Amino acid sequence: MDLKQYFRKVRQVEAGLIETFPLVVSLETPDGGKAGLVSEISREGAAKMIVEGRAMLASEEEKELYRQQQAQVKRAAEKAELAKRVQVAIISEHDLRERIAPTIDAPSTTGE
Repeated sequence: MDLKQYFRKVRQVEAGLIETFPLVVSLETPDGGKAGLVSEISREGAAKMIVEGRAMLASEEEKELYRQQQAQVKRAAEKAELAKRVQVAIISEHDLRERIAPTIDAPSTTGE
């Protein structure tokens, strides 16, 4: 393919892409590319992959599935981060009796 023609096609495909970061689905390639992987990439990158026959635009179903998977991964990461922040204090029974029990058992100062 002529280099001018290649870049002309890339610009045409890129101009036809609406989203800033479109979702593309990879196609199987002779050099070992796996088919069916969804990626969110720049318009320029998507246009190049489409012109080279390495990817195609994702369908609405594929987009929705990808968004759901990304949301699930995000929730799992947030949950793991929150689990790291949980703090546990281990205290001896002696410390419990000296520091915490007196405040619980102390008589009320309001006379109730």
